Amino acid sequence: MDFRIFTEPQQGATYDDLLAVARAAEDAGYDGFFRSDHYLHMSGDGAPGPTDAWITLAGLARDTQRLRLGTLVTAATFRLPGPLAVAVAGVDQMSGGRVELGIGAGWFEAEHAAYGIDFPDVRERFDRLEEQLAVITGLWTTPRNETFSHDGSHYPIVDAPGLVAAAQPGGVPIIIGGSGKRRTPSLAARYADEFNAAFDSVETSGELFARVHGACEEHRRDPDELVLSVAQVLCVGNDETTLRRRAAAISRDVDELRANGLAGSTDEIVDKLGRFAEVGATRVYLQVLDLADLDHLEDFAADVLPQLG
Repeated sequence: MDFRIFTEPQQGATYDDLLAVARAAEDAGYDGFFRSDHYLHMSGDGAPGPTDAWITLAGLARDTQRLRLGTLVTAATFRLPGPLAVAVAGVDQMSGGRVELGIGAGWFEAEHAAYGIDFPDVRERFDRLEEQLAVITGLWTTPRNETFSHDGSHYPIVDAPGLVAAAQPGGVPIIIGGSGKRRTPSLAARYADEFNAAFDSVETSGELFARVHGACEEHRRDPDELVLSVAQVLCVGNDETTLRRRAAAISRDVDELRANGLAGSTDEIVDKLGRFAEVGATRVYLQVLDLADLDHLEDFAADVLPQLG
C-alpha cells in the first residue's frame, strides 16, 4: 500500500504553504502530493484566495524531486480538453514524468457561478467528460508526423498535430472516481489507470471497486490493470489531547472522524487501513486539512508507513 498527501488549497493556502507540505511529504517518504482543483472555498473565507491547480503543480514539478504530483480532481467543465492536454503534458515534462491527471465531471455549482463557468446538467457534464477523455488520450497517443481528429458534439478536433507529448510513454496516468452506477465505472474501465473511492466507508468502497471491476470485464479489460485507491481525511494522535487538538483545528468532531475518516491512534488507523486493503485498495490519499501542522505528516510517516508502506 502506498500513501499520498491530498490537500484542499481553495480553503486558504499560498503556493509557499503547499510547497512546504510537499517538501515535508517528500522528506517523510510519501509517494505523492495531490491537490484539489477548485476556485471557491467551501467553508470559512478562503483567504488568501484561490490558486490554479495546474500552475501550482508546474511550480512543484520544479521544486520537488521524487513525488508523484496530480489533481483529485480537475473538473471537465473548467478547461477545454486540447489546452488541458497540452498543459498537463507540459507539467509532466517539467517534472521528469511524475504527473497524474485526476478528472471528473464537475459538481460545485456555486463555484461555476462565482467564476463565470458554464454548469450544464449532469448528463451533459458526463457527455463532456467522456469527450474530454477521448480528446486528451487521443492527443497524447498521436505519433509525431500524424494528426488527431475527433468528431464530437462538444469538442470537435480537426487535424491536431501529434506534438502533445508527455514525458511518460503513452501519456499521463488518468484517475477517475465517484459513486455513479453506470457511466463512471464504464469511463474508468475505458480510460483510467486508477479508480478512486473518495470519503466512503470500507463497505461502500468495496462495492464501488466491485462495480468498476465488472465494467472492466464488460469492456474486455483485465481488472488487475486498474489501481484501486481511497481518499480519507487524516487525524492521527496517540493521545486524546493531540487527537482532539487536531480535530478542532479542522472544525471536526473526533468521534465523527473516527467513523468517517482515518482518525484515532496508530493502532486504530492501521486496523482501518487493513480493512481497506481487504476490499482491494492498494493506495491511500490522506486528506490533510491543517497545512500548518507538518508534524502530523511526520507522525503518520514514523508510526504507520513502516507497517503498511
